[in-house]
Amino acid sequence: MTILIIDDDQELCTMMVEYLSAQGYSVDCAHDGASGLARAYDRAYDIIVLDVMLPRLDGFDVLRQLRRRSDVPVILLTARASQEDRIQGFDVGADDYLPKPFAARELLARIRAVLRRTQGTKPPSADLRVGLIVLNPATRRAWNDGVELELTSMEFDVLELLMRAAGRIVSRDEMAATLHQREASPFERSIDVHISHLRKKLAPHGEQLLRTVRGVGYQLSAQNPQSGA
Repeated sequence: MTILIIDDDQELCTMMVEYLSAQGYSVDCAHDGASGLARAYDRAYDIIVLDVMLPRLDGFDVLRQLRRRSDVPVILLTARASQEDRIQGFDVGADDYLPKPFAARELLARIRAVLRRTQGTKPPSADLRVGLIVLNPATRRAWNDGVELELTSMEFDVLELLMRAAGRIVSRDEMAATLHQREASPFERSIDVHISHLRKKLAPHGEQLLRTVRGVGYQLSAQNPQSGA
């Protein structure tokens, strides 16, 4: 079993790595929200232990972005144990909530309990469908009007992000934060390039499907351009 701990308390992380490793888990650590999110995207962990109060991106933002692409179980850690914080944590997709300070044995027990609830019970990843576009997050394959698309890894990620937000304008900052874990630069052209490539691959209706909202971001039409429905 693999665990990712995202917490800026390096001493706590070291202690948790030693303790959980002795229990047979493989444990990685990240010490800020952006690098933790990047690690979560790069590797398929069995469970993530996520602190709420983090530099760069707080734990709620990390979990909110993570849930757009993954249903990995997440236990939130926080010194803020108010009812409002717990409710917010569950609302954005936490599986459990553990206030600080905590005993290592309690964290282990909660990890085991969450894994018992989630392992072996997840349904196959459902297809995303927007008009004639079909995308499967699990296999990372996509089709347009029944024809499979040859997409790069980043093109796939951009298309998935826009399909999950179909009909809504997605800002450049939101796309940069989700795809690159940083704010968009006024001089950054990479997102524009990926959008241009996707339009060509979604021909003959790429221009209608993928709309640029000048100065704001991009929008994937939730309508079928062939039928106008």
